[in-house]
Amino acid sequence: MKHLIDLTLTMRPSMRGVSWEQAKSTEIDGWNTRNLHLYSHAGTHMDAQTHFAAGPGTIDHTPLERCMGVAWVVHLAGIADRALITIDDLGALAETFPAGDCLLLRTDWSKHIDDPQRYRDRLPRISEDLARWCVEKQVNVLGVEPPSVADVNHKQELTLIHKILLEANITIVEGLTNLDQLTQEKVFFIAAPLKIEGGDGAPCRAFAIMGKTTNAQIPFL
Repeated sequence: MKHLIDLTLTMRPSMRGVSWEQAKSTEIDGWNTRNLHLYSHAGTHMDAQTHFAAGPGTIDHTPLERCMGVAWVVHLAGIADRALITIDDLGALAETFPAGDCLLLRTDWSKHIDDPQRYRDRLPRISEDLARWCVEKQVNVLGVEPPSVADVNHKQELTLIHKILLEANITIVEGLTNLDQLTQEKVFFIAAPLKIEGGDGAPCRAFAIMGKTTNAQIPFL
């Protein structure tokens, strides 16, 4: 039996880069619509290479196979503010990780979404050694709960970590939530971004499928 777990933050006007206004209403026009204003990296989102000039890749040309795959979940709940996540934090998985799979880092950081300053400015982040490990292991998708894989207030670190990952064609998904609901060490992960022409990134709907997953068979087929 398969279980679907939604890993996507609900967009709302209180979030950074999100706003909207009513465009049509049933009372006046017969139907309801909104005009949406979205920062390309708002909420749960995916980065493209052009986000950090790490290559020519744009979000609309991200291959679908780079948006999904078997994913290993690393439990780091309770991690300290501003902590560096290193290879050692992966435990035994650092040696057994199958090249080409996806990696999801559960930090429970999404629980701080209503504390914008802590959520954005004190996030745990990917160390350089872990980023280079991801390249060595050919990680397909790296998913994290904070809004960035690196310190958003440290331009040098922010650029370095993103470039290491994006230059290696590793798909970065940031702003995940509900990773605490994943009760298996291995799931099938999907993140479907908005297909925006020339996009440097885009909000996406991310979810996981729990149940038997293998590299040879997509679990819902």
